Amino acid sequence: MFRTNTCGELRIEHISNQVTLAGWVQRVRKLGALTFVDLRDRFGITQLAFNTESNPELTERANKLSREFVIQAKGNVAERSSKNTNIPTGEIEILVDEFSILNEAELPPFMIENDTDGSEELRLKYRYLDIRRPKLKDILLTRARIVKSVRAYLDAKDFCEIETPTFIKSTPEGARDFLVPSRLVQGSFYALPQSPQILKQLLMVAGMDKYYQVVKCFRDEDFRGDRQPEFTQIDCEMSFVHQEDILNNFEGMIQHVFKQNLNYELGEIPRLTYHTAMKLYGSDKPDLRFDCKIVELNDLLPASEFGVFNNTISSGGLVAGINAKGCAAFSRKQLDELTEFVKVAHRGLGGLVNIRFNEDGSVKSSIDKFFTEAQLREFGNAFGAEKGDLILIAADKISKVRKSLGDLRLHLAKQNNWIDESKWSVLWIVDFPLFELDEETGETIFVHHPFCSPNPEDMQYFDSEPLKVRAQQYDMVMNGNEICSGSIRITNRDLQKRVFQKLGMSEAEQQSRFGFMLDAYKYGAPPHGGCAFGLDRMVMLMTGGETIRDVIAFPKTSGGRDLMMDAPTTVDEKQLKELGISTISK
Repeated sequence: MFRTNTCGELRIEHISNQVTLAGWVQRVRKLGALTFVDLRDRFGITQLAFNTESNPELTERANKLSREFVIQAKGNVAERSSKNTNIPTGEIEILVDEFSILNEAELPPFMIENDTDGSEELRLKYRYLDIRRPKLKDILLTRARIVKSVRAYLDAKDFCEIETPTFIKSTPEGARDFLVPSRLVQGSFYALPQSPQILKQLLMVAGMDKYYQVVKCFRDEDFRGDRQPEFTQIDCEMSFVHQEDILNNFEGMIQHVFKQNLNYELGEIPRLTYHTAMKLYGSDKPDLRFDCKIVELNDLLPASEFGVFNNTISSGGLVAGINAKGCAAFSRKQLDELTEFVKVAHRGLGGLVNIRFNEDGSVKSSIDKFFTEAQLREFGNAFGAEKGDLILIAADKISKVRKSLGDLRLHLAKQNNWIDESKWSVLWIVDFPLFELDEETGETIFVHHPFCSPNPEDMQYFDSEPLKVRAQQYDMVMNGNEICSGSIRITNRDLQKRVFQKLGMSEAEQQSRFGFMLDAYKYGAPPHGGCAFGLDRMVMLMTGGETIRDVIAFPKTSGGRDLMMDAPTTVDEKQLKELGISTISK
């Protein structure tokens, strides 16, 4: 055998054992007649000891070792005279009597340490070296344990793990598909699945009852820190269930995962309606680790000559604000920075009104000339303002005000350390709208996907006022990030066709894109629903990462490139001809 033990398992009770270890040289330290080599593998680090007096030739060879050499060492376990309490093996060392070099190594381009000197770009290029760092290695091991605990929970609940195909039909919706040309049917293309959505629903029609899959999905979209062209979902579906059954089942799963992997009791998971979340937090994925709710003022405003408030309310807009606790002493520069924050294009506010409740008990505002001090204090009462607080108020269209204050709330929380990092905020958002208006075209579009079942109570509005219709859709939100989304599905063929028609699909288009699914519904579809957890994002949050690149073994850059393999790249003209594709001009 190459080894009898790993570099992370030997302890004081193994003293005098003859062992063989194998791994990478972390560092070499020379102290007079003694040489120490830290040997590393996936499981930990063990110190190897060489003594010139007892074995000068062996020690001389050890002195020539360099970082990342791969070696095998044999010797006896001994108690260390100078113990290292920072590592589990720190009480022992190996008195080496034989070792061999399995492979030499060039000096790596960056330090294989947690506090490395390598830039992210360099580490992505040499990702196989980056994974040797304990931090990244531990993240990947935690990811594996999380997946194992998910499988254990779902297997115990009688879910069946079923693989679905990677080459499927393109049914464009949402993001762009990645297309794969067919050599045998030239001019035709497969698509890589954005999710197994339709396939898992067909498995319910097939009578499989409970399905799950840890599955790769693909979306050809612009990339950000939390997006990759390929990502992993924990994809699930259940038959003969109501929404409540699904929420209870997957609430139990996330509680199980937290207990098994973080030893954290998550407790009961609260639920907020979409409308409440948007009204109080300006977001459908609020972070509840701090308070700072949005307070709406339309019904509380006293009569005044302040045109901004008056015109906003008369035109159907919203006047609302937040209480920035302890921020009354903000400088003019800091207030200007907050104003610029809400003015950027994707928020689009014209500015902010501020009211300071100073520590000396005075009240100062940017709208002093329009409101009395008594009226300003009434504003403060609505926000529960105390000495030292700063009230920030916005007035504009409802969506702009909520979006801007929601973003501002998070910005201030990070800026002023309002978030208790030891806490977890996990909640369900329910009762999403089924339809919304496309901001560019004004057309009615689906909020989620066209297979979400409408709330039966709202079917009276389906044709006349579709924006009033709620979906049986639900999201799980963790620390302000959506980690799971799902819905009860439409299982009535006629209702599914009505939804397609509402989205502007002709009969021919419905048959072309989804005919196989509509045909399946002729043969008896059970009531069913499900959800999909974003595994990468969930692991990122549970391990304290900053982007999902931190938790994927071989990720792409924010521009979608694989720096290690240098992909995407061009291919031979011969390959293109075999696929019936003309040469792409450069």
